[in-house]
Amino acid sequence: MDNKPSAIIGVEKQVCFSLYSASNAVIRAYRPILDKLGLTYLQYMAMIVLWQHAPLNVKEIGHKLHLDSGTLTPLLRRLEDKGLVTRTRSERDERVRQISLTEQGRALEAQALDVPADIACRVKLSAEDTLALKRICDLVNANLLE
Repeated sequence: MDNKPSAIIGVEKQVCFSLYSASNAVIRAYRPILDKLGLTYLQYMAMIVLWQHAPLNVKEIGHKLHLDSGTLTPLLRRLEDKGLVTRTRSERDERVRQISLTEQGRALEAQALDVPADIACRVKLSAEDTLALKRICDLVNANLLE
């Protein structure tokens, strides 16, 4: 048996590397699908949150996506430039930006309905494996965000 440290901590044995590699592969798989919608992966995630819950403020969106305002603000600005959202100041607190969908942003949801199925076909996991993977990823996230 090889007792070198590299044999114990080899990249192929690292769960973190498997997560990283799988995440990158999934995001690459999304790219051609989302290009048709004119969205990046993170823009798509933000739009999903807004389709479900708009209007929201930047902090609320950041909480749902686990993103800080430094990452989220330019992303939302680009969505506004595309005509998908509006960013307005809150009437209660002018420091707070309220994000709402435009008609164009709402209409994009119908065009995005096939995205999850398209990705599922590429990933080729059973429904059971997909749910198990999501559950484990959610557990890892929850444990690390404590």
